[in-house]
Amino acid sequence: MNILLSNDDGFDSPGILKVFKKLQLEGHDVTLVAPHRERSTVGHSLTLHKPLRILEIEKNMFAVTGSPADCVYLATRKILKKKPDLMVSGINRGANLGNDIFYSGTVAAAREGYLFGINALAVSLCLNFPEKTDHPPNWDTAVDFISHFISKPMKQLKGHWLLNANVPDLPKLKIKSIMWARQGRRLYTDKIMENYDPREKPYYWIGGGPIGFDPIPNSDCVEVADGSIALTTLKVDTTDEHTQNEFSKSVSLNW
Repeated sequence: MNILLSNDDGFDSPGILKVFKKLQLEGHDVTLVAPHRERSTVGHSLTLHKPLRILEIEKNMFAVTGSPADCVYLATRKILKKKPDLMVSGINRGANLGNDIFYSGTVAAAREGYLFGINALAVSLCLNFPEKTDHPPNWDTAVDFISHFISKPMKQLKGHWLLNANVPDLPKLKIKSIMWARQGRRLYTDKIMENYDPREKPYYWIGGGPIGFDPIPNSDCVEVADGSIALTTLKVDTTDEHTQNEFSKSVSLNW
């Protein structure tokens, strides 16, 4: 199988390198195209106003001086000789649960592959969720999930799909199950750090820490917290059909 591999943590991050080696050992034709440095939380941005460079690190491994979506864009249109059978984004260092998917470069890379017509899977290892831990990351659990997914469940899937997987940071033997789960909602603080530079001009640091999640039944947050791998089907068409139908009945748009 021809597999395109990317992420938002950088081409040399532990998660992506472990998947790269594992899939190669299993006989897959894997090409790694990832950012040359960490580009977490950049969302689905494309670099349109400055040039990008493609750096060949070794055979089938490339670093791009851009966003995760840039990497997939260049991989599918410039680097690869033919369309991949599968796009895998990850393994991300940290959860991409609930509303995280709107900010996540990991999910964006998978989405860009999906937009190009490739079935795509984003995978994250949920470090420090729901509580902080001090053990080494259980990368092998997420690696084994990807291997299992490709060898068995994926063969049963039909049509064109985009999936988001969140793996608890647990040893494989402690994983309860793999569950289909709906998108949940994580909660964050609204804290903004304000300070002053040497010229006494104010600057601001945003990005509050997580403080929990809504206990939505069968949501990705709930399933991961319970010790299961959460697998969520995503869509690109975000039309809220229910609300639009209601508005169309009650709201006049006459000019």
